[in-house]
Amino acid sequence: MPRLHLLLILTICVVWAINFLTSAISLRELPPLLFAALRLLPLILLLLPWMRWPTCAQWPRLAVVALCNGALHFGLNFWALKEAGNLASPAIVLQSYIPMTTVLAVLFLREKIGWRTWTGVSVSFAGVLVLGFDPIVLDAPFALMLMLLSAFSLAVGTVTMRGLTGMHPIGMQGWVALIAVGPLLAWSLLSEQNHWLAITQASPMAWLGVAWAALAASVLGHSLFYWLVQRHPVSTLTPYLLLTPVFAVALGIAFWGDRPGPRLYIGGAMVLGGVFFIALRARTRARKLPEPAEI
Repeated sequence: MPRLHLLLILTICVVWAINFLTSAISLRELPPLLFAALRLLPLILLLLPWMRWPTCAQWPRLAVVALCNGALHFGLNFWALKEAGNLASPAIVLQSYIPMTTVLAVLFLREKIGWRTWTGVSVSFAGVLVLGFDPIVLDAPFALMLMLLSAFSLAVGTVTMRGLTGMHPIGMQGWVALIAVGPLLAWSLLSEQNHWLAITQASPMAWLGVAWAALAASVLGHSLFYWLVQRHPVSTLTPYLLLTPVFAVALGIAFWGDRPGPRLYIGGAMVLGGVFFIALRARTRARKLPEPAEI
């Protein structure tokens, strides 16, 4: 890739890694489900110019994508981040959505993968097991379960999204926010308390976390990523995105007081190594395919 494009994807990784830190700071004061809903509200207004009314055929898949990638993924993700008390394990475990997506694509989209890709999938899942025995993860096993469920929700939404054609990617992000914010607010009202007190007493740092999640991580990060996807295959970009959890772990150690043990490092290396191998195999398969006709 040109140096400018490499700089852009590096920027995306840094922005997304910082989002783990700023979100963790906000979650000290805001309930996780409420925080997830608050980060989606600005997106609806900001992305409104790109939102076009979906067709009748698009609505079922769009609803599934919004519930999986919006409500379930974000709700479980921030809940896990709050329960974990560290940045390292959630940032790494979230990457398991890539091997999960690969397996779901084989089961439901009838995609064919070879033994090398299956090896990458197996190594990633084995890495999660190794990581799960690290002391900082054992202190909060519920957080690990929540993050795995969050990753699975994202995988289901990603596979469903592959059949959702004809929508502008940024506009679709706005629709996901609009559809997901209602279920998130209802979920929060049913399971969390003192919403108004949390909102009125939240510090500027807490609102900075909301703003960073909405404006930097979602609007800036995803817009840059969609711009790059239009110019490079996803399989080319995916290996670079593995820098995100690496940066998040570094931020956790530097600013959050994380002290990962050897099992987390070994398990994390297995998870990211397996994902990296899956991405490399996807890129190899893409090169063997004929170029698609321009539409």
